[in-house]
Amino acid sequence: MKQKEFEFPLTLDQIAKYPSEERDECRLMVLHKDTGEIEHRIFKDIIEYLDEGDLCVFNDTKVFPAKLYGNKEKTGAEIEVFLLRELNQEQHLWDVLVDPARKIRIGNKLYFGDDNSLVAEVIDNTTSRGRTLRFLYDGPYSEFKKALYSIGSLPVPKWIRPRAEEIDKERFQTIYAKNEGAVASPAAGLHFSKILFKRLEIKGVEQAYITLHMGNAHFHTVDVEDLSKHKMDSEPLFISEQTAQKVNSTKRAGHRVVAVGITVLRGLETFVTTTKEIEEFEGWTNKFIFPPYKCSIPNALISNFHLPKSTMLMNVAAFGGYRNVMHAYEVALQEGYKFGTYGDAMLII
Repeated sequence: MKQKEFEFPLTLDQIAKYPSEERDECRLMVLHKDTGEIEHRIFKDIIEYLDEGDLCVFNDTKVFPAKLYGNKEKTGAEIEVFLLRELNQEQHLWDVLVDPARKIRIGNKLYFGDDNSLVAEVIDNTTSRGRTLRFLYDGPYSEFKKALYSIGSLPVPKWIRPRAEEIDKERFQTIYAKNEGAVASPAAGLHFSKILFKRLEIKGVEQAYITLHMGNAHFHTVDVEDLSKHKMDSEPLFISEQTAQKVNSTKRAGHRVVAVGITVLRGLETFVTTTKEIEEFEGWTNKFIFPPYKCSIPNALISNFHLPKSTMLMNVAAFGGYRNVMHAYEVALQEGYKFGTYGDAMLII
């Protein structure tokens, strides 16, 4: 398929700037992929579509305060640094994105914090926008990490709002976020409240967790027309033996495996055995799913409404069927659904 086939008109006012007042009270579109039928509900109604014995698989990654605002030495020019991946603990090396990139060269020093207490030196240009920074810090690693995170803020995407606010400290994380390491939130999971979790438990809907830390791959645009030539950046993935057993036993029993978010879909599809099961996994995934890929593990998918030409939209289209999903997006635009991380949700069954 071609990149242009995932283009649609979307204005900034159709992207949610803030989350719904209650986590589980955003709008929910239900898409029946076999018939193309569409229903309009509220997210907490999702329990009506799940049965005893079904399994919801969540991504328990936790977003860290990856966005830093600092100044360049001598000129004092304002610089925004986006922490992507820690490369070396001992040397305090990080892969980062910088904006504006044209102002940063190897050897430049950057100052962070109200008192310029944290200093970093640019030691490598890794991509056209990316850099490697060495933070100059004398002291234990635990103190460095504390100092680094104390001046950082949650990386709320710029297309939502320019900077994070107080509300984001809670609502940009899922209620089950546990393992720190992501620079983007698994948006589909943001709609689950403690009350909804309890209702699912009472109904007998099971839960399992994987960890997939979203990194640079989450932000890279598809810059080739032929999707088969797009390469995703690798991201850390962890699937426990317990989760693998739960997923496999659920499928054997004829119940549904529900992927809560695109990251879970990608994680579960990263390594599938010849018998259409999964195994314990610890490593990296660069899985890129797009039509006409046929998913082997999940039977249902929960996802937000994604931006045009994004890899997330392509993932959804592979699961729900290209025509079904693109038609559903047309309906979402007509009906005033909100798009993006804080937007409304879709259940594909």
